[in-house]
Amino acid sequence: MTGSREVITGGDFKRMISGAYSEFLLEYENINSQTGAGTLPGTHILRTIGAAVMPLTEAKDDSLGGLSRRVATAAVFGARGNAGVVLAQMFHGIATGLIGKYEATGSEFGKAFQYGILYSQRVMPENHDSPFIFVAKAVAKGAYRAVRDGKPISEILSTAIKAGEDAVEKNGHNDAGAHIMFSFLKGCLKGLDGNFVSPAVSLSLGLGIHKNMPDPRNDRVRPYCVRLRVKNSKANIYEVEQRMKDFSSFSIVERSSGTLDIHLHTDHVGNAIDQALGWGPLHDVKITNMSESHQLPAHDALMKVAALAVARNAAEAQILQDAGASILVSGSEESSPSVSEIVGAAHSDLASSYVLVSSSDDYKLIFRQAKRLLGSRVELVLTESFNDAVAALKKFSAGFSALENANIMRNS
Repeated sequence: MTGSREVITGGDFKRMISGAYSEFLLEYENINSQTGAGTLPGTHILRTIGAAVMPLTEAKDDSLGGLSRRVATAAVFGARGNAGVVLAQMFHGIATGLIGKYEATGSEFGKAFQYGILYSQRVMPENHDSPFIFVAKAVAKGAYRAVRDGKPISEILSTAIKAGEDAVEKNGHNDAGAHIMFSFLKGCLKGLDGNFVSPAVSLSLGLGIHKNMPDPRNDRVRPYCVRLRVKNSKANIYEVEQRMKDFSSFSIVERSSGTLDIHLHTDHVGNAIDQALGWGPLHDVKITNMSESHQLPAHDALMKVAALAVARNAAEAQILQDAGASILVSGSEESSPSVSEIVGAAHSDLASSYVLVSSSDDYKLIFRQAKRLLGSRVELVLTESFNDAVAALKKFSAGFSALENANIMRNS
């Protein structure tokens, strides 16, 4: 198919994302060896796109808009490291450009790619001169010209790649970030043409995972927060909790005056509702997509405000707790916590508001993404080292609001 008659389908999109994942399987170690984009950016990118492809292995929706949104939701929520957040925003932009479309022309899909590049630039306001931004702008210009000329999507991608490579050759702007952009575009092109050869994910035959490579099944995200009440239920709480564990990463079941209060995080809302229907009449059902901007739900929390921090081991965890952290997320520069782990912890019902304390430059975009999703009941304290994080936490006081604490802690 060529020109304006070309149609991109959901199947084409699956192949493109599979091709991009395959390309990162081949390139992530090379990306890790390059400067820029933080510690082990290739691994963080691979784990982010691994989370993104997981919904496609069992998706029943074959619409282009529906599939792109599933991928974007999983990528935004499963993003790891600064590089992962940037890639996730590219998926978010692509999905925004494809909203409501069952299929798209090459021109429409090309415009969606332009959205993706724009969204990825927006999350890096402090680094306008970074190689990634430099290459992204060159790629966007190349894509724009090809879209304007009515080229098919394969030529749009090829033209965008060539524009980026020419800009790098001319100006020497090249690092891990530029490599990530090229790998993504080349992978999509290979997937679209069916020409990629790698230890790839086959979305129809299952996942082919090789030794020492991150398994995307370990990065599956549960982006939907479901809260509901089952009235007059005689169901056993332990049995309910065990059943919920089959399709949730977090669940709390409590009984109050004959009512079961259920709170869980899942990627299969329908399964949760179907199970709950068997336990009695449902009331006060609330479903939140935690990968989209929202406010933390009002509830009777145990604390007015709590501090959250990242610990790489038990020793660090103890130091952070002693300093004032109430919630700890596991992670390091080499194995960054995901957006889902930060947001999920804030949905734990422990506190009404939170101060999120970052201890590394590699976490900054992850924490900022969490703030964008959670809104005004979350405040950030972005430090650059573990010792700085400890010093900030020692200024935390349960008697102050999250905003008051954040201002005091930043000044420490």
